[in-house]
Amino acid sequence: MFLLHKHDTLWVFLLISIFVPYLAFSVPKFIAPVRKGPEKLASYESGIEPKGDIWIRFQIRYYMFALVFVIFDVETIFLYPWAINFQELGPFAFIEVIIFILISIVGLSHAWRKGASEWSQSPNF
Repeated sequence: MFLLHKHDTLWVFLLISIFVPYLAFSVPKFIAPVRKGPEKLASYESGIEPKGDIWIRFQIRYYMFALVFVIFDVETIFLYPWAINFQELGPFAFIEVIIFILISIVGLSHAWRKGASEWSQSPNF
């Protein structure tokens, strides 16, 4: 019977986890047809005929607004497991959540002062 040593399963898992992405990216290169043409290289805008250059600069305020939204959205998601297990966690977890909310409020006030929620001006991050 084939027995693995203590850490051999780790090495097998590591080799497989390294090999699978390479396999996933290399197989389509051999199987998928390659048809490059002007239509394939053109930008696509939801079925509308493209206008102007493909490479245009977006202002950073759109990215900053989205980043602030994502950060505080994820922080809000972290509050749900705490709220569900509030009875079992006790007062120490309550103090931890209060600290977590205070840190989130400090971060939100910093983003607000820097103008991350303003559309009319670029934030000064």
